[in-house]
Amino acid sequence: MEEIFAIVAIFIGLPWIILHYITKWKTSATITTDDEALLEELYSLAKRLDDRMDTVERLVASDNPDFRPARLVHDSEQDNQQLRELEQLMAEKKGSLK
Repeated sequence: MEEIFAIVAIFIGLPWIILHYITKWKTSATITTDDEALLEELYSLAKRLDDRMDTVERLVASDNPDFRPARLVHDSEQDNQQLRELEQLMAEKKGSLK
């Protein structure tokens, strides 16, 4: 009886456990729609904060001529280009989901 149990465990139980966890690993490796929504919300918040920071720096610079912004490059074209590319990717993804 123990031999039958061992054979069943080896040929049915072991592959089932292995395939079960392989499936779990594959499904957990993808990003969920909730995660995508959170990332989009965080992106829009970061963009708004960046705009606010630009505005505050402009206001302080207009009041104080000796003011130097803490950021390395103010309103950098390279940063703006990366933001535009990201926005384009997000728009394409939204378009493909509809």
